[in-house]
Amino acid sequence: MDNRSEVRDFLTSRRARVTPEQAGLPSFGGQRRVKGLRREEVATLAGVSVEYYNRMERGNLSGVSEVVLDAVAGALQTR
Repeated sequence: MDNRSEVRDFLTSRRARVTPEQAGLPSFGGQRRVKGLRREEVATLAGVSVEYYNRMERGNLSGVSEVVLDAVAGALQTR
């Protein structure tokens, strides 16, 4: 069973729900190109590289540890 699209939809929808202010990040004002957090911000908050988070958001969870999943859940405020 391939759940890549479900993983992608879940992560992008959760990322859109969290504002930088809610995540404790500085707000520089102005219009943001994306709603919610940027991928780079989620990666930083979770303590993983941007490339690693991008791979996860594309639905590739092979080899992802429970610790990383927990860190991403914390960054997206889903736990």
